[in-house]
Amino acid sequence: MIRTAALFLAGTCLLFADPTADRAPVEPRTLPAPDQPMAEMQPAVKKLDADRFQIGEVIFNSKTREIRFPAAINMAGDELLEFAIVHVNGKVHEALLITEVSPTDLNIAFKLLRYQASAEFYPLQEADGSYTNEFPEVAAEVKKAARIDLGVEWKEGDKTRTAKLHEWITHGSTGKPMAADPWVYGGSGVYEGKFMAESSGDIAAIFISNSALINFSGKDNNSDEVWLPFPKRVPAEGTKVTVVIAPYQKPAAKP
Repeated sequence: MIRTAALFLAGTCLLFADPTADRAPVEPRTLPAPDQPMAEMQPAVKKLDADRFQIGEVIFNSKTREIRFPAAINMAGDELLEFAIVHVNGKVHEALLITEVSPTDLNIAFKLLRYQASAEFYPLQEADGSYTNEFPEVAAEVKKAARIDLGVEWKEGDKTRTAKLHEWITHGSTGKPMAADPWVYGGSGVYEGKFMAESSGDIAAIFISNSALINFSGKDNNSDEVWLPFPKRVPAEGTKVTVVIAPYQKPAAKP
């Protein structure tokens, strides 16, 4: 069933990122002439085992709703951060992690795993396309379904290490790690017929981005002057990691 849905969603899933707007990133293709042989369509999504599927370099689990993809450390020093993750052709001078995965493939994985996109951080637009200072009303159940955790895995010798991505980011004014607030899947949008996340390379933004697939929901997500890589926690630049996305789990209260 997932394979069938994938073939459909590969061309149409982005229509539903925002129910109030046409957000489809896929431009119509020209059909071949009647005497031109039709190339055989290959499935966009392939099945790896009973629960895991792959699209591009993105692997997702239909049972756990976990999404995994490769990335690398881009910044480990005292540079200001605006993004947690960007594509290698995006704003790499402002990002903690870089990746070669397609934002479109990642968005399809979100859709197939039934994450709901919350447009709460995308400002409303005027008729001429300019942005207002107002934001859409989003139902509480949609907001909840859009909340996600971002984690990382990496190797140190023979050992596999794990961390939450917020643990690698510090607030420059307080010196404390970023709060464990959820990240929010918003689904990005479409501008002049192009999928904005694919065009910009914005995948996970700390400082709110209109084009990012994911935005940080916590305090000071409207500032581009406070976030830094956490000293001594972030591995060396160039270290390969796996980004792990999962449904948000509220941290247990401390006794």
